[in-house]
Amino acid sequence: MNERFRPAVLIVGAGAAGLATALRLAERTRVIVLSKGPIEGSSTNWAQGGIAAVMGANDSVRSHVRDTIQAGAGLCDEAMVQFVVERGPAAIQRLLDYGLAPDTRDADSGQFHLTREGGHSRRRVLHVADRTGQAMERVLAERADAHPNITLLPDRVAIDVITTGKLGRQPDRVAGAYVYNRATDAVELIGASFVVLATGGASKVYLYTSNPDGATGDGIAMAWRAGCRVGNMEFNQFHPTCLFHPHAKSFLISEAVRGEGAHLLLPNGERFMPRFDPRAELASRDIVARAIDHEMKRLGADCVYLDISHRPRAFIESSFPTIHARCLDFGIDITQEPIPVVPAAHYTCGGVIVDRHGATDVPGLYAIGETACTGLHGANRLASNSLLECMVLADSASEHIAASLDAARPALPKLKHWDESRVTDSDEGVVLSHNWDELRRFMWDYVGIVRTDKRLARARRRIDLLKQEVHDHYANHRVSNDLIELRNLLHVAELMVRCASSRRESRGLHYTLDFPAPLPHAAPSILHPAADPLDVLQPPARAARRSRAKS
Repeated sequence: MNERFRPAVLIVGAGAAGLATALRLAERTRVIVLSKGPIEGSSTNWAQGGIAAVMGANDSVRSHVRDTIQAGAGLCDEAMVQFVVERGPAAIQRLLDYGLAPDTRDADSGQFHLTREGGHSRRRVLHVADRTGQAMERVLAERADAHPNITLLPDRVAIDVITTGKLGRQPDRVAGAYVYNRATDAVELIGASFVVLATGGASKVYLYTSNPDGATGDGIAMAWRAGCRVGNMEFNQFHPTCLFHPHAKSFLISEAVRGEGAHLLLPNGERFMPRFDPRAELASRDIVARAIDHEMKRLGADCVYLDISHRPRAFIESSFPTIHARCLDFGIDITQEPIPVVPAAHYTCGGVIVDRHGATDVPGLYAIGETACTGLHGANRLASNSLLECMVLADSASEHIAASLDAARPALPKLKHWDESRVTDSDEGVVLSHNWDELRRFMWDYVGIVRTDKRLARARRRIDLLKQEVHDHYANHRVSNDLIELRNLLHVAELMVRCASSRRESRGLHYTLDFPAPLPHAAPSILHPAADPLDVLQPPARAARRSRAKS
């Protein structure tokens, strides 16, 4: 095995969480970071609004904690919320040290310009105009690219985490990963003493999403197959306001637009949010998304409208330059007219169960960012807490891994290379394409903003059928990018449906017509991995007739 592919730490994902972790760990050891496409192609790059932290004079940790817990509908881990919020300012300072330059109130004061978003009681969202994620990604990627201890490998899709337990050796711990190289169409073996899953969320499981194409739940599915618990997967956040246009591909209209006074309107120009919540447009995302969904279904409308045209043109153009320019591309001048908007799948609040260090149930395996379920978000994520979690958990995970490296780095066992000697190229690409489309459509219809037991049961039956088809395809044909992603999406979809079916109440982002009221006591929905004949995924524990592994 090439020593270039045997780092101490392998990080799967090159968004804010992955790159920030790499930069911290590179002070101590060699790190490889994988990215599905270009290094700056993660979900972080799409984040518009900003990063929430206690930075203003009239703000407090207590207030931020309270807002987070209220948005989380009683399901947040209060100790974790306190941990993240308290460490927020230090995480922001690290970003500033890396070169991030948030907007300031004026050039002389140097005070940050803080915006307010839905669910926040204070202005506490630092931002770089309306492209904060892009700015964060750029400074982190530039730093990582220049660091001698970091190797960035683009166009790589992780297939599965390798664990010693799957190899029949105890004690069980992580040992690396099998990785598909999209450029060479070959599978690579990367051995590592520690693996960090920072692959983002799974919103691509839905037909309409604000996320990039790579948001296919890879880290969640890989961790589940490796033996990790997964929780709260029923809580899928739908961003209330994505641009409604046939060619826009669900372009996000930032929460900050409503934070700066935009109104949501029906097609006849009437405001409707005051009827649903006293905070109106500044209610939390779950409430706003359900209100929009309700009004669209009640009226048979294709969309509702978001109007900020009553604010001065100069203010709109300077505050939201990206949104203004993008809407102009589609013939919409937001300084003069309202924006047609619809909800779209946006954020996966559940994920791999981890502790405050991002450590999973498998020793040496970590999950951070949207891949993880830390307890911070509960049943509904407070706006702009996601980038905060990425930075704080990157610090915490890297400190924990560094301490383990200092104590005693585990010796890697001899690993088995990927074997494709008994599989063939697929001649049925249409099967994958059809299954992909079918999955995303029925997940939108049956496991969307509003659910019922009957809809969930229908989704589960279809998932079972598709899992069998994809398993057969995987067992007989060479892997491809589409096959890997579809396989992961099916596992994630199943986890979502199982969690949703187990919750006999409505809470936060999970709303069911069969149980519209919340229960008196909130509890997380946690799934424990068990043997599944269709989840025999790691060499050499595959069916003998189609083994992919050899010494």
